Parts: sequence; structure tokens; C-alpha cells
Amino acid sequence: MSSQVVPCSIERTDNGGIRIHWSDSTYSDWTPGELRNACPCATCKERHKAKEQQKASGGLQVIPLEQAKLLGIESMQPVGNYAYNVRFSDNHSSGIFGFELLRKVALS
Repeated sequence: MSSQVVPCSIERTDNGGIRIHWSDSTYSDWTPGELRNACPCATCKERHKAKEQQKASGGLQVIPLEQAKLLGIESMQPVGNYAYNVRFSDNHSSGIFGFELLRKVALS
């Protein structure tokens, strides 16, 4: 039997984010922006790296139009018993959010 802490429920919050209730009675709250910025996919990792390089050089960031719109979480689908795939309103859906990542902001 696994002692892994797993989500018991995921609900929408008033700010359009999510609240995850974990099996150890803790909660994780994520806004859409926080979750999108935490996306672990290769494309987002490269985007974050380029942002940091641009910031270090003093350049201004130009964002695509779809990122200028209000961001939302469209859906979450389980991936095995270790992660969720999240679809955002900007049509991004390639990130696999492992339970460990989703618990990083767990509140008691």
C-alpha cells in the first residue's frame, strides 16, 4: 500500500483558480496565473529562461495576444495516479503537473 499523499478533491475558487484538498488534510490554492507560470513543460521552461535573459539585458517583454486576455483553467485531467494535465484558456495544455509540484504551496 502506497503512503503517497493524493488529491481527495479539486474545486474552483472565487478567483477562477483551484483548491486541492489532499489526503493528509492540507490544501493547495492556485490562481490560474500561478499554475500557468509553474507549467513544467519544455516549451514553458524555455519561455521562462528567455524571459529571465531578457529581464537581465533590460529588454521589454512583448507578450502574445492570447496571454493578454484573462487567463482561466479550462479543465484538469488525471494522468495515471501521479499527475494532472491542465488545459488553460490560452489553449496551452502540454504540461503534466505532478502531485509534488501541485503540493508545493500546500497550506495546513
